[in-house]
Amino acid sequence: MKRKGTGPDGLVIVDKPEGLTSHGVVARMRRLAGTRKVGHAGTLDPMATGVLVIGVERSTRLLGHLMLTAKTYEATIRLGQNTITDDREGEVTSSADASGIERERIEAGIAKLTGEIMQVPSKVSAIKIDGKRSYHRVREGEDFEIPARATTVHSFTVHDQRAAVAEDGTPVIDLDVTVECSSGTYIRALARDLGADLGVGGHLTALRRTKVGPYGLESAHTLEQLEEKLEVLPIADAAAAAFPRWDIDAEQARLLSNGMKLKAPGLGVDGPIAVFDPEGRFLALVEERGASARPVAVFVG
Repeated sequence: MKRKGTGPDGLVIVDKPEGLTSHGVVARMRRLAGTRKVGHAGTLDPMATGVLVIGVERSTRLLGHLMLTAKTYEATIRLGQNTITDDREGEVTSSADASGIERERIEAGIAKLTGEIMQVPSKVSAIKIDGKRSYHRVREGEDFEIPARATTVHSFTVHDQRAAVAEDGTPVIDLDVTVECSSGTYIRALARDLGADLGVGGHLTALRRTKVGPYGLESAHTLEQLEEKLEVLPIADAAAAAFPRWDIDAEQARLLSNGMKLKAPGLGVDGPIAVFDPEGRFLALVEERGASARPVAVFVG
């Protein structure tokens, strides 16, 4: 029986609307689920829409591991203007005629931003610098630098290229792209860096996240739909979808529930493995460490 005031254990896959912060979505979900124990995996800027994975109750403990999975985005990049935020919500800081840039140069620039790269996040990102959010430092007028960090862009594909004219009359180019990348990749920074490489500047004008790990838009629900009916993916189903599965016997389940180490299953997996008992109950996330399976999060006991 559930304790009074607790919500359902599981994940809610939200199709976040434009204009709402990830924190705002969490606040709405706390009300809908009837619990304070709600979190999200991977922040989306207010301008961005799409897949936001919400954890409720015990499933919040899955979120840190889900944040490490690959993500897919659809975006529009404008070449010809820089903005202070690297997206359309910020003030334009420079403009340059981009009309003469050929597709071959754009593809060459994109190739430089594909694979394992070093990336400097946008200064208005939520990244912490010495324990303080970068965007807070910007608002307070601080002069600081963010060190580059390693990230992986698995694919960076242009689907459409259009000539356009910006509000200030600058001839620009708009690119519709799809990016598949590792966690921690900033799509705004890709737009900025592509524009810098081409010598005309660049920023993001639209961003939609279409997938986080195994969870895509096909399983996402709008907040309006969730207001009518709260759709929660049970924690066992969520774990089975996101991580490699290891089914153990009753004796192994007893040992694991009592905090004992298990012999590694030998799956050769780099990362968490979801462990299930003979009745199909989700017990824990473990990682293979040599001959042992080391628990990283236990959900029973």
